[in-house]
Amino acid sequence: MDQLLMKIEQMHTFAESFITEDEIIQEARARGVELGSKETSTGTGATLKFLAAALQSKAIVEVGCGSAVGTLWLLRGCDENSVITSIDAEAEHLQMARAALEEEDVAPNRVRLINGEGSEILRRLTDEGYDMVVLREIGSEQLVEDAYRILRPGGALVIDHAMRDGKVADLSQRDEVTVSLREAIRGVRSDRERWLTLLLPVGDGLLVALKAPSKLS
Repeated sequence: MDQLLMKIEQMHTFAESFITEDEIIQEARARGVELGSKETSTGTGATLKFLAAALQSKAIVEVGCGSAVGTLWLLRGCDENSVITSIDAEAEHLQMARAALEEEDVAPNRVRLINGEGSEILRRLTDEGYDMVVLREIGSEQLVEDAYRILRPGGALVIDHAMRDGKVADLSQRDEVTVSLREAIRGVRSDRERWLTLLLPVGDGLLVALKAPSKLS
């Protein structure tokens, strides 16, 4: 068992380092670590870039931008006409994100930084107006419902830190945040008529769910 766990850890480490980060992302990550923000891992960031490119994303929403590590990865998967709406309840996070975007020389109209609660902001957004919704904070299953409403058919819901340091898989962990995340993930997985779902073992777990254009079996 110890050897198996070691092999799994080695594979995870290799996957995380398969695509490397440039200096701007590294500096953004360092600022996030200094402030205590839980940032998107390198492997997760590379996956976000891949998804954004595969979906030819023009409009993306992310809840919980941190120091903009995930935002920068998403931008690298989009063309120059794309727009990212990045929401965070912490003003300090938005300041860090703004610094990273300035270093990247991102045009102000490409990333909208909004200070507020994701649950409040998402409900104001346009129905079926977005290609991707990235959630890094889940306080209730309502966020998933709001994401479904604003995603276009075939668009992707992405839940970063889906395993919450392994707590989600450990049923003895019953704190409010872990239980809410666990229930949200279970709800997406079981709703086969609306979602096509995949859980990826990158970073701290990445759930990807495509909004079904029609009923799936």
